[in-house]
Amino acid sequence: MKKIIIILSSIIVIIFIILMIFLFNTNSKDKDIEEVKENETKEEITKDDDNEFSKLSYYKDENLDRYKAYQTSNPDLNIEDIVTRVNLNLDKDTYTDTIPAVNLNTNYLLVNKFNYLDSNYIPDNLELLDNSYAKSGIYLVKEAKDSIEKLISDAKNDGMNIRIASAYRSYTYQENLYNNYVKNDGVEMADTYSARAGYSEHQTGLAVDVTRTYDNFNNFENTDEYNWMLENAVNYGFILRYPKDKEDITTYSFEAWHYRYVGVELAKKIKASNLTFDEYYVRYLDGTNN
Repeated sequence: MKKIIIILSSIIVIIFIILMIFLFNTNSKDKDIEEVKENETKEEITKDDDNEFSKLSYYKDENLDRYKAYQTSNPDLNIEDIVTRVNLNLDKDTYTDTIPAVNLNTNYLLVNKFNYLDSNYIPDNLELLDNSYAKSGIYLVKEAKDSIEKLISDAKNDGMNIRIASAYRSYTYQENLYNNYVKNDGVEMADTYSARAGYSEHQTGLAVDVTRTYDNFNNFENTDEYNWMLENAVNYGFILRYPKDKEDITTYSFEAWHYRYVGVELAKKIKASNLTFDEYYVRYLDGTNN
């Protein structure tokens, strides 16, 4: 009996020792895990604190290295402009890494030197403008057409004489136009004032080139009609698409005559923001924003 008691006591002691070892190892592992998690959290906080770009709603994590590189080469730009420009791919050469345009047949369709339309894209609801508003054979998307016709009529009541010189252009039309410019001025110069086929806003059916009646559109900046458009076009849903002193954003020379229909509400917001359509798009309209 005494032997049994001794054996049982030994077994109990052994079991107790095993339990103690197990509990010690478990606590150690838990502490190690907690320390790892704590260190990871600290690293994440430090990383976020160092990443000033991520505080913007239009920040894209995949562009972080590009933001940093662009900031290094453009130290005078603020964080908002750095993120905006990189999101627009302005840290790259134009017509490189291009992507198909999205939001087709909407007022906030963005087409530029990085966002293109297919050669077979024709916007919905194209309608012919009356000859009293434009030269023959000019088409626009219906909503834009109705708005520009009202704009021209109201401008006439104010003593202004505005006429549409160009609006919708097919891919083929733009291709021929651009190639002719290249023949005359070379690629580098042509790219400052004309879009390559597929990259022209005119193919959206939402863009118009306006002139003073019986005047050349290149002289439009020097007319009362130009000042009237600057003041009133937003009330009809149109914005000046390629404004002065924004060439580094739009990648086009200033065009006093080129207006883009976006709808009244959006036009007023863009004008109030003092941003180009490109800038406003990547900050507030791009569906891929985080």
